[in-house]
Amino acid sequence: MCGIAGIFHYETVKPVDPKRVETMTNALAHRGPDGAGVWTAPGVGLGHRRLSIIDLAGSPQPMHSADGRAVIVFNGEIYNYRRLRRELEQGGAQFRTDGDTETILAAWQKWGPRCLERLDGMFAFALYDCATRQLFLARDRLGVKPLYIAELPGGALAFASELKGLLANPLLRRTIDPLAIEDFMTWGYVPDHRAILRGVRKLPAGHYELLEHGRTPASPVQWWDVSFAERSRGSQQDHSAELLHLMREGVTSRMVADVPLGAFLSGGVDSSSVVALMSEASAQPVTSCSIGFDVAGVDETAHARKVAELFRTDHHERIVSADQFDEIDRIAAIFDEPFADASALPTLRVCELAREHVTVALSGDGADEALAGYRRQLFHAREEQARAVLPQFLREPVFGALGSIWPKADWAPRPLRAKATLLSLAQNGEAGYARALAILAPEQRAAIYGEGMIRDRGDYRAEQPFETLMRGAPTRSGLDRAQYADLKFWLPGDILTKTDRTSMAVGLEAREPLLDHRFIEFAARLPHRQRIRGTMGKWLMKHTMERYLHDDILYRPKQGFVTPIADWFRGPLADAARSVASSELLVGSGWFARKPLAELAEAHIAGRSDNSRVLWQLLVLERSLRHLKPSG
Repeated sequence: MCGIAGIFHYETVKPVDPKRVETMTNALAHRGPDGAGVWTAPGVGLGHRRLSIIDLAGSPQPMHSADGRAVIVFNGEIYNYRRLRRELEQGGAQFRTDGDTETILAAWQKWGPRCLERLDGMFAFALYDCATRQLFLARDRLGVKPLYIAELPGGALAFASELKGLLANPLLRRTIDPLAIEDFMTWGYVPDHRAILRGVRKLPAGHYELLEHGRTPASPVQWWDVSFAERSRGSQQDHSAELLHLMREGVTSRMVADVPLGAFLSGGVDSSSVVALMSEASAQPVTSCSIGFDVAGVDETAHARKVAELFRTDHHERIVSADQFDEIDRIAAIFDEPFADASALPTLRVCELAREHVTVALSGDGADEALAGYRRQLFHAREEQARAVLPQFLREPVFGALGSIWPKADWAPRPLRAKATLLSLAQNGEAGYARALAILAPEQRAAIYGEGMIRDRGDYRAEQPFETLMRGAPTRSGLDRAQYADLKFWLPGDILTKTDRTSMAVGLEAREPLLDHRFIEFAARLPHRQRIRGTMGKWLMKHTMERYLHDDILYRPKQGFVTPIADWFRGPLADAARSVASSELLVGSGWFARKPLAELAEAHIAGRSDNSRVLWQLLVLERSLRHLKPSG
């Protein structure tokens, strides 16, 4: 795992200062503490920071192809590189190293952009072909590895693994995009279709760009997508056997490393399944790491400990308490863009713990998106059934009116908290699922925005790109569309961003075996009944893993990586909650109105409502804006 950065002049070929590229890569030193390198040629410069995982001494970057024609900087791992290398050698390719980086160079020279279809792994890379004078930027299928791109003055592009690599370039303008704030206040993160700074963008997952000197950059090209449009035939027994085979393949392929390797273990189905299959494949005890909380109701360490005892892992655990939550400034610096998933801190803590024992850790990310493990997906499938029976002209006035008067009763038992469901049923499926996924609905955002934000965002609403994505999805049902949106929008924007930044912040490589693309493509073809049965998601996976895991792990209610911020904002962090209403960056900018922010904080502290998520969003945004301000 590494950090990459570079500069490319597409308008006029100009010299690239290697010191500038070096400054950009040095800003990514945490991603690659084991080595650094810079290469420049007329109109192009590539930089690299290395975290050595495979071929520890023999694969420095930037790396040249054997014939000197191409140069690459690469962040990620190619899990099938040995098989691919043998195929390329049979075609005459020669190799000087034992790592996966050189395999990409040879694959590019044989297949061009189509080489991506043959790569099984997580990656973001920049490859410059000296013969054609083209720069090839590519990102893996699901967006495990990030790549930011910025437009610079004078017809140049800069790119980097993280925004901080671009921030190190003095030519980058630090102008906040108000539409990104609208996106952030809706989702709790800045999705991949936008960046917090104007003039900066992210290469979307499963896309590439081919840049040439003297030619304006074209739009990114999508090279992979997942389709839910087909259904697998065969018995449940056959599907269970194939699922287990693909899970084993995903796990064992990600256990290849020349450094110590372990796993995150929360005690839930996904991470426990990964640990079970790692233990099956390993002759040595698996190193497992867990994080708990000082609030008993959200602490899962006892469940993780049961799994660790079952598979006799070398287990380590640590407790996160409220007094550690003052590291919000560190979180802002790690993510650069505002990122309000409150599990970022415990994720950072488990990465820190893991790094004390291993250099690579496997996670359970991906199964909920692939196999319908989120409760919102089940609710959406049922709502779509209701929409199919009741036409829009009836639903909109009836459910809309009921939803508008139904109280927002956070304190009430779940069956009585029907406001969100009623408002969702009043809308079409895409708008309804956007409402289910959003932290703040349009009317809630409007209630706290100031005049400046109302003016700057104009007609734009953050739900629009999300709904467009769902409408164009290659799917057959409402459940399919919800899962597709989670895989393409939520997964890269939230889950994978969180894992990448927190692991890389401490020099740890995280790998996601349940995001193996063959597993994802297989899961997308499963019949509904093998994804959801009754009120249970991930049914086939749980059924399959019965041979490994006890029922109290497989079938207990899903908890997730929850943090007790609601309690903390009523106790040790109450002053922090109140501080958002006096922030010059939030209120003084005109983006937010002071009075409603103060009311949100006081209502939460008094226990009248649970506003912890929006308060955390506002606090994170304020600290991120501080971080992004130009120094001096």
